[in-house]
Amino acid sequence: MNDRPKSAILEELYKVIESRRGADPEVSHTARLFKKGKGKIAKKTGEEAVEVIVAALYQTPEKVVRESADLLYHLLVLWAEQGVRPEDVFAELESRLGVSGIEEKKSRREKIKRNS
Repeated sequence: MNDRPKSAILEELYKVIESRRGADPEVSHTARLFKKGKGKIAKKTGEEAVEVIVAALYQTPEKVVRESADLLYHLLVLWAEQGVRPEDVFAELESRLGVSGIEEKKSRREKIKRNS
């Protein structure tokens, strides 16, 4: 039996995605996305997000699961393209634990005002 947390799959998938950078785009969908660049990766991530929303509104929970997996994959490709690592995002999420969403948004607005 595997004792690793299920969330570790995101980190494992990220490593696979990074290993596809520079691979043959004729063989690897991930390599093809990297070759097409940030704009295509961002567009594809947005399309997948919309598909999750459509599935949530009009389809089954199983379809939401499948579309969510597609979204997470494309989001990981986007992170890799941007040099963002899963642990960076996890650290940001961890810093928000126990913080009211309303308060967190308010602090972001205040930070933006100070930096303007």
